[in-house]
Formats: sequence, structure tokens, C-alpha cells
Amino acid sequence: MTGPLLTRAPGSPPEPLAEYRAAGGYDGLRTARGMAPEEVVALVTAAELRGRGGAAFPTGRKWDLARKAAGPEKHVLANGGEHEPGSRKDRVLLATRPHLVLEGTAIGAHATGATEAWIYLLADMADGVAAVRGAIGEADAAGLLGALRVRVQIAPPTYVAGEETAAIAAVEGQPAKPRKKPPYPGESGIGGKPTTVNNVETLAHVPGIVRNGAEWFRGLGVPGSAGTMLLTLPEGVRKPGVVEVGLGKAAWREVVEDLGGGTRSGRPVRAVLPALSCSWLPAPKLEARLDHDSMKAAGSSLGCGGVTLLEAGECAVERTLEIARFFMREQCGQCPPCRMETNTIAAVLEKTARGEPGDYKGQVEKIAAFTRKKGFCSLIEMAAAPVLSALSLFPEDFEAHARTGRCGQS
Repeated sequence: MTGPLLTRAPGSPPEPLAEYRAAGGYDGLRTARGMAPEEVVALVTAAELRGRGGAAFPTGRKWDLARKAAGPEKHVLANGGEHEPGSRKDRVLLATRPHLVLEGTAIGAHATGATEAWIYLLADMADGVAAVRGAIGEADAAGLLGALRVRVQIAPPTYVAGEETAAIAAVEGQPAKPRKKPPYPGESGIGGKPTTVNNVETLAHVPGIVRNGAEWFRGLGVPGSAGTMLLTLPEGVRKPGVVEVGLGKAAWREVVEDLGGGTRSGRPVRAVLPALSCSWLPAPKLEARLDHDSMKAAGSSLGCGGVTLLEAGECAVERTLEIARFFMREQCGQCPPCRMETNTIAAVLEKTARGEPGDYKGQVEKIAAFTRKKGFCSLIEMAAAPVLSALSLFPEDFEAHARTGRCGQS
């Protein structure tokens, strides 16, 4: 497993500018500004950096599209709109290493031709907001940002507010709700101008890539999955919190047992949910390694790394119902198919949990198939994924609940 590159000790205060610069901070920005924008984009492309917000889109490709977009006015938006239960990695990163995010944002602005940058935070991120504002003030006073204007945008603490077009809407003073695509942000974003939206963890990797090179970054991971990734381990393990793992360098069993210290209860793990919008990995697949190809082969994905555990003796129906209710609450209400899907899934699971028999699996599969790709954002797919996988992996839990209103696991 790889040592930490992005994280500081738990509970650390924001890294001061002097300390950050003593360790090479802002050297990457200085180097990048001595390069042509296309050279920086080529370097990030060669490093094979992919987005860490959940979608894993190649960062170099996104930057190249923005660089080539027409128009003299462009924007960069560093997205820290983290509101997924179980995920705290962006909050910890912003609160402890704000200069790392700020430097990555400034390099992204240079590479894409942006003259304005925004760091997007939710209203309940008090520590992160204070740290980022302090870092911007320090960097500005030291003349490190040059002509780049960097501002903080505060958004409501909702799940959909973290979607990239919802973030753009918030910057424009509109409700933080997703917009229909196309056009994509790289074509028409803030004020109709080309806008590059990257997760804050994605941007935090960029200074190291510029300082150390593409080969160095690729070597931290495995082919197709370069670099490291932040994970949030849940309270159910002995050592919860944010950890950093080289992609492809560890299996899920190692993450739980070694980094997490095993479960507090001492019970074995029935399954792992890598993030709320992913599919469950059952115990026999915990040897799958944390990289994109391995996770795809195992029937899941990495998501944003907000880990959920299902332990032996815990009910898959009850846990799945909690997830379904979350997505039902957090859908923004503007897409009828999404409203219908999230409400229907939650209602079906509630009936099953109470012991009302019926074709619960068929109903969920039918509604998920009918609504697929019909929303403005991907929540419509996210809400279905963990439920569909739970129905397939834990049929005995659902069958017991449908018959008796109880699981039978405990």
C-alpha cells in the first residue's frame, strides 16, 4: 500500500503556506506556468489521471476539450460538494490541505486558459470553508496566483448540489439543481462560458504530477488506474477515517482488515459497498483489488470511496432500505422519472420489510429499466445500482422479510 501523499494526520489544522512551500508547494504551479497549456494537458493525459468524484473521467481529456473551446473567457470549478453518507474525504482534504487543492486549481486554470476559478463548498463544511478562504488569502498576499481570480462558492448541503451542472447553477445564483446535458460544461458552463469542473481530490493530484512527472504518478497505481485514491472507512471498523491507497495495490480484504483494523464487532464482513451509488461486493469477492478494471470485473466500481460495510448478522433489506430512502429524499424533484423511480423503489422495499409478499424484485427491475438515463443527472442510475445488486446477492434476506417481516440474520 502507498504512503499518504494527499492526507495529513487526523485532526490536523490547515497546512500553513510556509510549511506547504517548504515541502515543494507551488513549485508545480511555477513549472506549469513555464510550459505551454497544451504541454500541461499532455502531461496530465500521460499521467492517466482520472476523476476522483465517482465518474472516473480522464482528466486530460476534459482539460483538452476546455483548452480547445472557443472564447476568451473560461472558468475552472473545483468541486468539493461532498454530501454522500459515509464519504468525508473531500472535507478532510479541504480542511487540512487547502493549498494543495488551490495549487491544482491554478494549474488547471493555466492549462485550460481560464481566468477565473471557483472552489465550490457546501454550507456545512465550516472547517473547509475557513481553511480554503485562508489559503486563498495567503496565496494572494504572496503573489502566487498572479492574475487568476479565485473565489469560494457556498452551496446548500444537498446531494444533488454536488453534481457539476448544479454547481454551475449555484455559482450563477440559481438553485443548485442539475441541468440537462448537452450542452456540457466544457462547452457552456458559468455564464455560458466554457467551464472545467473537477473534483477537489482530482485537482490535489495535479501538483505532484507536474513536479514528479507522469511516469511517477502511473507507478503509484497500476495500468489503467494511476495514482492513489482517498477512501473513507466507516465507524464499523476499529480505525475509521480517511485513508489513501495506491490504486491496484490492495484488495478490499486488506483495506478492511489492515487499514481499518477489522470490524469493531469482530464479525466477518458479508459485503462491501465501495460507495453509495455502486453495487455490493459480497464476501467471496473481497479479494478484488481497488482499481477500475478489477472492480468492473467484480461487478462494481470504485465510486467516490465512501465505504459501507454489511457484517454477518446484519440485514441486507434494512440497509438497502436506508439507501433507497436517502436517494428518495435527496432527488431534487425536477425530473418526473427520477421522482417516480426513487419513490417506487423505497415504497416497494418498505412493503417487503413489513412482510408484504409480492414481486418486489420484478418491480424494482422494471422501474429501473424504464427510467434508465431519463434524468438530468446520473442519480437515476445511482439510486438503482445498490438495490438491484442487493436483490441479486441476498435473496434469502428479502424472501424472509417478505414472508415474516423479519430477516432471520440475527
